[in-house]
Amino acid sequence: MEAALKTFFSSPRFAVAGASSDPSKFGHKVFAWYLTHSLPTTPLNPRSPSVSVLFKDHTTAPSPSALENPSSYSLSIITPPGVTKTLLKEAKEAGIPAVWMQPGSFDAEGLEYAKKEFKAVIAGPGGGSSEGEWCVLVDGEEGLRVAGREGSRL
Repeated sequence: MEAALKTFFSSPRFAVAGASSDPSKFGHKVFAWYLTHSLPTTPLNPRSPSVSVLFKDHTTAPSPSALENPSSYSLSIITPPGVTKTLLKEAKEAGIPAVWMQPGSFDAEGLEYAKKEFKAVIAGPGGGSSEGEWCVLVDGEEGLRVAGREGSRL
């Protein structure tokens, strides 16, 4: 998993699919995590032109293909498994090399597809979260350390 973490966090930019203005949602918490670590991050949300996180509005992109130079992004996914399957196909077609599928965002079929199609996949059992799955809120600090990006925080 260390190689996947290094690949994921070596990207110059990040996108968060499922980003939300609602502080109770994990899409909000994950997007805020990237911002508090001073990582260049774009929220993805096809239903809202912006999300409000950390007292600021952030313009969203509707899909991975709408990102400027998608191949320079790693993608965190916080969407229901059915949405994640479509999102993974869009991300692959757009050229995104690495994905982090948060707990609850994928099923076995989605995980298998991701493992076949992406350079790096972080998901599934083995993380430090209470569910035993990899979560950026729990395991992201280690990923930053592995990639040599630790210490960048607001």
